[in-house]
Amino acid sequence: MRKAYFLTILFCLLALPAQASPLTEALQKKYSGMDSMTANFTQTLVHKERGSKQKRTGTLSFKKPLLVRWETKSPTPELLLVGKDAIWNVFPEEEMAYKYAIGLAQDSRSIVRVVTGQAKLDQDFTVEEEGKDGQLGKLRLYPKEPSQAMVEALLWVDPSSYLIRKIRAYDFYGNENEISFSAHNPSIKLPDSSFAYSPPKDFAVEDRTKNAGAAPIKPLMQ
Repeated sequence: MRKAYFLTILFCLLALPAQASPLTEALQKKYSGMDSMTANFTQTLVHKERGSKQKRTGTLSFKKPLLVRWETKSPTPELLLVGKDAIWNVFPEEEMAYKYAIGLAQDSRSIVRVVTGQAKLDQDFTVEEEGKDGQLGKLRLYPKEPSQAMVEALLWVDPSSYLIRKIRAYDFYGNENEISFSAHNPSIKLPDSSFAYSPPKDFAVEDRTKNAGAAPIKPLMQ
């Protein structure tokens, strides 16, 4: 009897869903209550095989449910825009614009959704809270269904504001994509027009929306 009772209790405990860490819960609560935000970013891309490193700076804007404007200012201008109906990746110096189906940004494990706080961390990732790194809380994320673009990620969170200050994502090949954020403005009101794009007449446009599974020329935000 005693053994059967113990096994029943053990089974019930194992069947309970894993509880999110306090930092994860606070982070998701913060972003779920946010309608829009702007921030500056500094991005460092490390290519493991080539041993190369590239640094970029720019601005991020987003508005719920998933409108994103990721604009690289230096060293080379580039625009990644997730709009209502399509994704645009624009290279002004080349006078070239690529148009993709909106579904490419819908995966909640994507880096686009993680950095805008829209990813379902407690559902799509195994999250380990790793205490503090300096003044920031640190989370390690493992996608429950890893993709080529992300097999592991680290998040640094400001415990006073619960805003994401830095993310470092690793892809299948061991390449690193580290993005630091500053000058957050989580109370700004952004019009939908901030996330609309129409290419200039002299730009070449490659429309890949007819093939919903068409891969971008490079992973989003990389």
